[in-house]
Amino acid sequence: MQLKVPAPQQRAAADETMQLRVPEGGIPEGGIRKGGIRKGGKADESGKADGSGKADGSGSGESETSGTPSRRRRKAARPSPAARLTAGLTAALGPRLAPVLGPVAAFLGPYLRRMRPQYPRPGRTGWRRWIPSWRQSLGGFLATLGLSSLLLVVAYAATDIPEDLNTYATQQDNVYFWADGTPMARTGWVLRQSMSLDDIPEDVRWAVLAAENESFYSDPGISFKGITRAVFRTLGQGDTQGGSTITQQYVKNVYLNQDQTVSRKFTEAMMALKLDNRMSKDEILEGYLNTSWFGRGTYGIQRAAQAYYGKDVSELNVSEAAFLASLLKGAGLYDPTLSQANHERAVERWSWILDRMVAIGKLSPQERAKYTKFPEPLESNPLYDTGEQSDYLVELAAQYAKKTAHISDPEFDRGGYQIYTTFEKGREDQLTEAVTKARKQAKKDNPKEARTAHYGAASIAADGRILAVYGGPDHRKQGYNESNATTVPAGSAFMPFVYAAGLEHGVRKSRDGEPTPVTGETLYNGDDEVPVTTPEGPYWDRSGRKVAARNDGGKSYGQISLHQALALSVNTPFMQLGMDTGLEKVRSTAEASGLLPSSIGAQVPTLSTGSSTPSAIRMASGYATFAADGRHTEPYSVRKITHNGRTVALDKPATRRAMGADTAREVQSALVDAYRAAHPEAASASTVVAGKIGTTENDKAAWYVGTAEKVSTAVVVYRMDLGKSLEPLPLEGLAGTAADSVPYGIWSSAVRPLG
Repeated sequence: MQLKVPAPQQRAAADETMQLRVPEGGIPEGGIRKGGIRKGGKADESGKADGSGKADGSGSGESETSGTPSRRRRKAARPSPAARLTAGLTAALGPRLAPVLGPVAAFLGPYLRRMRPQYPRPGRTGWRRWIPSWRQSLGGFLATLGLSSLLLVVAYAATDIPEDLNTYATQQDNVYFWADGTPMARTGWVLRQSMSLDDIPEDVRWAVLAAENESFYSDPGISFKGITRAVFRTLGQGDTQGGSTITQQYVKNVYLNQDQTVSRKFTEAMMALKLDNRMSKDEILEGYLNTSWFGRGTYGIQRAAQAYYGKDVSELNVSEAAFLASLLKGAGLYDPTLSQANHERAVERWSWILDRMVAIGKLSPQERAKYTKFPEPLESNPLYDTGEQSDYLVELAAQYAKKTAHISDPEFDRGGYQIYTTFEKGREDQLTEAVTKARKQAKKDNPKEARTAHYGAASIAADGRILAVYGGPDHRKQGYNESNATTVPAGSAFMPFVYAAGLEHGVRKSRDGEPTPVTGETLYNGDDEVPVTTPEGPYWDRSGRKVAARNDGGKSYGQISLHQALALSVNTPFMQLGMDTGLEKVRSTAEASGLLPSSIGAQVPTLSTGSSTPSAIRMASGYATFAADGRHTEPYSVRKITHNGRTVALDKPATRRAMGADTAREVQSALVDAYRAAHPEAASASTVVAGKIGTTENDKAAWYVGTAEKVSTAVVVYRMDLGKSLEPLPLEGLAGTAADSVPYGIWSSAVRPLG
């Protein structure tokens, strides 16, 4: 139960309520007394208990000394903002600074107290209680502005410009040129070629600036209005198109990805600000023009000019430049060849860009009046027209370029190289036409054998330049280069190297004797199946049989001069000449003339009759040595390399004296007689032509190698089923006859006067 006890008169200002526990049987007499309550014990008037079970008078509600009721202790008053600020500064900065900062805190304290939000606001009624005062509003605005500024400063300081650009942004295509400087092919994942800003006409630059960022040279690298618009677009529609300066677009192209997010846009803006302070405006514009996407697989203004107008950027007029500038807004929407709607959009934006150039003072109204007709671009991108044969040429040139310029594969794949080759388009077209014609004829006459037929051909100048090659029907279907394959024997086409070795080193008839000089008039036995001898007697093979030389058709010639034997392609004298000269000297002479060591056959008597397996390129190179008076230059396919316009150093092709000039001239003279003897009707008194047919044992290959106007051309025809093995198969009539030789037919068509 509750018992309300009235307070004494002197405490009339407050009532106290207390709870009493009533024992069973009621309250005993005298249980309540002034000054205390009995709880199982006797209390005196002061409220003190007289036993262990008795409580003191602290619960009586009176003071022990004064006898007045006790009151609850009030909390201490909270310090003012100024005092709290002073105390905080003292604790944080120490007592030395507190005297200095204390007055400042005291001065700011009242203002801080006034700006402290109090909701609902006292002295206001209704909705006005919830409206902040002007001081609070101003304070909130200044605080927000300060925090935002601090955030931007921190973000700017924390944003780094990466050292490396995006791999994709720096990757370019490699361009290959014919010997006359015209483009031959382009390779790479992207079509891009960087250009110096000085090489880009001013009209082209301002067409881009008028379309994308006319205030480029005066802005700080970002557009606050554009960023705000882009952010609202992103939040509302997931689209950040529009509003970016050229600096921001360049940052996006080379450092960031294309994600359309607010965070990417913010990073882009910070990097653009920093980049604008680090790079000049011209450097940024040059980078932008070289990395922007223009459609048709092209990056950069140079490739765009070539893809849409078939010309370099330096040749563009302002009207064409205005169209290319319109593509920056979206090539998929403004390439007029894709749809009629695209064409209409392109014309409209092209006209608008020209008008903008007039408005900003970069194009006179009189000049603008000249461009009333839209400059229609090409229907397709000519940069993709590489052709089937040019792929083989590109392969050879790329291998040579990387080797002689010491360019690693990753560096070369990043592109930007301009490779000026030695290939002559006229010769290449004639050689390709001649082989293609022979292929078609073979398919008509021998369709079964023609399925496995291969035709390798190459033309090389006496100074080592590779002028033309035929590598195969289609590099994309057959990567195997038939002009560079070392798979079939050279046969009797190898004999000039044996002849040169004999003329150069002489012969030995005894092991200890001095070498005897050999001339073109030296006689040898030209009969068929003449046994091959050594100073000790007949030469025996590993099976225990005497080795004998054989002539084509089993024909015997009796004693014949070496000059005449080469002219008539008599095998037997040269097999013996090789043994007399020394097969090691035959080998070294062939290598010095241009044949690769790996293709030289074993040092046995058949080496002299063509067991070696040189490629068409190397056979042409070897015969070119005779035409160069015995001086050999390693075949090369690249004469110059530049990287984004800067010359790249190339190792010069190796040159060496392979044989004496007299030796080379005698071999060449015999080859001239060989050509005239085999083709008297084709011999011309005005042109020195030398050449020789090459036949092989078991009819595994047929050759013709000859020189006209200091250019040697080698042609080989052979059969091989690449799906099964690299073992040559019998030609089965594919090479024609002695009177109508397919290799000679190709050769004669390839070297006919160029027109």
